[in-house]
Amino acid sequence: MVFLFISFLILVIIYFSKIQVQIINFKFSSLTKRHINEDYKIIVRWFILSKIPIIKINVTKIKLEKLKIKEKIEKVDLKVFQEKGKFNQKMLKSLKKLNIQIININLNIEIGTENAALTSIIIPIVSTIIAIILRKKVKRYENQIFIINPMYLNQNLLNVLFSGIFEIKINHIINIIYFFNKKEGVDKHERTSNRRSYDYSYE
Repeated sequence: MVFLFISFLILVIIYFSKIQVQIINFKFSSLTKRHINEDYKIIVRWFILSKIPIIKINVTKIKLEKLKIKEKIEKVDLKVFQEKGKFNQKMLKSLKKLNIQIININLNIEIGTENAALTSIIIPIVSTIIAIILRKKVKRYENQIFIINPMYLNQNLLNVLFSGIFEIKINHIINIIYFFNKKEGVDKHERTSNRRSYDYSYE
């Protein structure tokens, strides 16, 4: 009985915990040979009861390179996903249910093209899209920085400077896993396999 109670208590604590991801000093520049800087840092924290930190993992570019994630992604056969339309649709529905909260964001983007008029059109479009996303996901609006600047240098360029903190609750992840693995029911108008072909015929 004690074991069951402890197991139940642990499950409840896990269910109501959260994962926090902090990205520090991430830079991307299309003008440099090495597009992404090497000194960025990612910190992953696990909070139980949404307040108490119990696990902290520091991720750096060097650690990611040791995991060889890029090589593993390149080996994935994308045709498998392309041929499974239902799988892709279900994955998209699952991702839509992923409720990621933005706790803090410091985003600075510079965009330029070879055409000044095109740059002037792109800037408000990108700004509007990002603003809509942030409005839905930002938990608090104080001290959030979001800047997009046009660069009129007659060349195509994209510079991004980003730092931020994101949170997601474990119960949302569990619900998404359940939704993704849930078997689709038989349509109410669809004839089941064990029904005789003449069930709906007139005698």
